[in-house]
Amino acid sequence: MAEAATEFLLNNLREVVKHHAHLIRDAKGDIEKLERDLNTFRAFLEDTAKMGKKNEKIMNMWKEIHDVVFEVEDVVDFYLAKANEEGRQGRFARLLKNRATTLQSVGQKVESIKGRVDVMKNEISFHRFDEGRDETPQPRPPRKTDVVGFEDVAEELKQRLLQETDYFDVISLIGMLGLGKTTLAWKIYNDQGINLRFPTRIWVSVSQQFTDKEIFLRILKELTTLDDELYAKSGSELADIVAAHLQQGRFLMVLDDVWSDADWSRLRVALPHSDTNPRAKVLLTSRHKQVGVVASKPRPIKELRFLTAEESWELFRLEALSKLECPYELEPSGRIIAENCGGLPLAIVVIGGILSKSLDSNVDKTKRDWTKVSKQVISYIDWEDETKRVQKFISLSYENLPHHLRHCFLYLGLFPEDYEISASKLIRMWIGEGFIQQKDEYNSLEEIGYKYLQNLISRNLLRSAKLTPDGNVKTCQIHGVLRDFCRKEAATENFLQEIKYNDKGICVAPTSNTCRRLSIHSNLSHYISSKPSVPRVRSFVCLSDTKHTLAPQESANVIRAFKLLRVFDVQPLQFSTVAREFYNLVHLRYIAMSFTMETLPLHFSKLWNTQTLIIDTTSPTLKVEADIWKMKQLRHFKTKASAKLPNSTSSSDSADELQTLSLISVESCTKELPRRAPNLKKLGIRGKLTLLFKGEVGSFDTLRNMEHLGKLKLVNDEQQESGELNCLPRYDQFPSGLTSLTLCSTSLSWIHISTLVSLEKLKVLKLKDRAFMGHTWEAKDGCFRSLEFLHIEQTDLALWEASSNHYPKLRSLVLKNCDKLHKIPIELADIASFEMLEVSTCILAVTSAIEISDKVKKRVDGASEFTLSIFPPLHKD
Repeated sequence: MAEAATEFLLNNLREVVKHHAHLIRDAKGDIEKLERDLNTFRAFLEDTAKMGKKNEKIMNMWKEIHDVVFEVEDVVDFYLAKANEEGRQGRFARLLKNRATTLQSVGQKVESIKGRVDVMKNEISFHRFDEGRDETPQPRPPRKTDVVGFEDVAEELKQRLLQETDYFDVISLIGMLGLGKTTLAWKIYNDQGINLRFPTRIWVSVSQQFTDKEIFLRILKELTTLDDELYAKSGSELADIVAAHLQQGRFLMVLDDVWSDADWSRLRVALPHSDTNPRAKVLLTSRHKQVGVVASKPRPIKELRFLTAEESWELFRLEALSKLECPYELEPSGRIIAENCGGLPLAIVVIGGILSKSLDSNVDKTKRDWTKVSKQVISYIDWEDETKRVQKFISLSYENLPHHLRHCFLYLGLFPEDYEISASKLIRMWIGEGFIQQKDEYNSLEEIGYKYLQNLISRNLLRSAKLTPDGNVKTCQIHGVLRDFCRKEAATENFLQEIKYNDKGICVAPTSNTCRRLSIHSNLSHYISSKPSVPRVRSFVCLSDTKHTLAPQESANVIRAFKLLRVFDVQPLQFSTVAREFYNLVHLRYIAMSFTMETLPLHFSKLWNTQTLIIDTTSPTLKVEADIWKMKQLRHFKTKASAKLPNSTSSSDSADELQTLSLISVESCTKELPRRAPNLKKLGIRGKLTLLFKGEVGSFDTLRNMEHLGKLKLVNDEQQESGELNCLPRYDQFPSGLTSLTLCSTSLSWIHISTLVSLEKLKVLKLKDRAFMGHTWEAKDGCFRSLEFLHIEQTDLALWEASSNHYPKLRSLVLKNCDKLHKIPIELADIASFEMLEVSTCILAVTSAIEISDKVKKRVDGASEFTLSIFPPLHKD
């Protein structure tokens, strides 16, 4: 951790010298001296990376370096913040002198430690260690299955779920920590036969700490639309509403990780009585046998066994090699490792993830790595304490992480248990914190961050939850046990902490003054009323399900709590005004806020470090007074409102780093846009599109000049003074490199979709909220040559005539709220690449969806992986 902190501080100092020389002119010499000394620290940490755990003297030095690096970071950040603030207030020279003195003082401490580091280096006979670091890891190919072994258990559970009964059946799957209960339940939950029987499926992660209200809202989210009235109800009121929804209809609910029979009793009140809905089923997982006995009584529970020796060996090969074939040189040590994991899947997965990174073209080197691990694994087996055993395996995996990934992994502890994390959000937060540094001119920070994300996934420290239409990771989740490890490990170094309150509003997890990252997931009002002061915090993340509108004084209290923030993600807090102190937070790089205002204030442009700016607002429009063209670090600007961008005071101003700009008003789509944002990759436009397309306001034609623009979203405001759209722009007016297009509320006739057929690179097409309307879509004008993903939502389409030739590369089709569509073209089943069909609230089209699924599975070219999802449920009696 000290190495990663030192590396970040060095990069931060270089940025200071490069971009903010005007703020450090009286302290430039001190900062350059710090940089030289920190380089010495970094070299020492790299050279002793393999020795520290065995040498107490080195470990103590690591701790000293870690502590002083954080102290230097605080002093430099405070220095810059004050220099920026007081420089505007006319007291620049006097305060800079005081800050320079502080810099000199901490510099002397650094120099003292450096002297002892030099002595220690001379005492140690250094030699280079091959750390097996993979700076640009290649992701492992996906496996055909997520579960090895337990086929017998899975089949038994599926048969019981499919069995017709005259009672409401609760099936309990019991097993110790790390045996794979959740993974097996997830496999069954997504099984094709289960999907067809239970189109309504609800997954609820219960875990050790939960509130009734939180759980019941999660369930209702899958059954209806949540509104303010529901959020305002108590847990008992919500339980009654859930019970009313579940009394009828066929559904499957998975209650994962129920900790006690008391917890089961709290959940049971919202479920059907034993004789009111025999078509419904619950699959419950728990570590504790008594929970299953109580929940399933009088029917038997299912206890999950350990993996057999052969199952362990099979799982290990898949995790370490991504295939079953194993070089004969590696088999002896590999079998020892698999056997010594004691049949515990989580242990095998973690160890396999470590060794997957040690694969080398030199088989002898890989053999040495495997042999070394085979001798260590047995020391991690503790049959007396299952929790300690799993924690040891995770610790081993963590210790084998490259240093640049450790902060990224521990950062996951900020998120709530079972939270589905947006991959793009996580990567941008990592960038904001400085965990990701530019290594070359060929890969952007976002691309490097995505490789980091894939690396953690391939090591089984994180799992992919959802994919984007182009197959990349959209959301990810961290296993509860791994999250607990993150939080425990991070606590030892004040890396992060969660603020917690009990039901009486008493803080049970107070924050440390030296903690650098804070998260809060509930009880926002209690925290705000406490008037917190945490000046060293770099990330403040608020991820509550409920919103809290801040009074002006509360807004000021929140802002004053922080001095050195880099990441400020507080969308559940709604700001009616922004305190002036906010604009002194010049270290902010990632900002996600919610406004009740209709304006982004002018002073936001003073936050010159900002890279990501996300603004939610209750208003349909957002007037951007801040001159974003002068925010030279800005990479992503996002809002759901129609943002009217400012005209820069300088004709030469441009945001060269800007990649995302969404949503902007039609007036802001000007001829100047390609020059203002020359490297834009994603653009969203919202407003009266008919005025834009006709050239009366803005200039759609100018988009053809944006050579990097790959994703475009066009949202038409429903209330139009000029009437409905009657056509799209010509195909040659669209960006030439466009791969993804989303249309919303355009109400176009299906005849105009022929324009989109001419976009030869288009892979993703999303038609939402009446994008196209009309009784018939006859696909006859050419084909979508590259289209892989098609999403159609909320249309009155009734007759869709098409063949496989019209969508030769289609992989996924999503249909939502197309309640007049009689059927889906059966010929789509003949598309070789077709692998996913999702049908939601399209009652008339369900029969054809099932027919397509059956036809695809009968093909000889291997379509057994085809996924069909139907909502609402099919009631088969």
